Amino acid sequence: MKNRKLKTVNRKPKLKLPNLKFDSNGLIPAIVQDYKSGDVLMIAYMNRKSLGVTLKEKRTCFYSRSRKVLWRKGDTSGHIQKVKAICYDCDKDALLVKVKQTGVACHTGQWSCFYRRLV
Repeated sequence: MKNRKLKTVNRKPKLKLPNLKFDSNGLIPAIVQDYKSGDVLMIAYMNRKSLGVTLKEKRTCFYSRSRKVLWRKGDTSGHIQKVKAICYDCDKDALLVKVKQTGVACHTGQWSCFYRRLV
């Protein structure tokens, strides 16, 4: 038997995700929170692909339900969100994305999309 050198390939191990529960449209809600202040900044939706992009780039990427496309927060505004942590809830059907927010989170120019009070 000949001695063969094994080729080694430097690959990162594939990230094993928990069995998250995406809805019938393949989406999961993502609540975005400032990692320092704890302020809830916005809510958006992710599909498997946008979650994968977010994990890879460490920057939020969501799925637009109206336009049916992926969108990276800050691509047009410059108000990017660097991911610090992603948690999932006890039912595995919602995400909490903790971010370092650059600029404002809301398209209205507000720090948070939750600037209006009901009660």
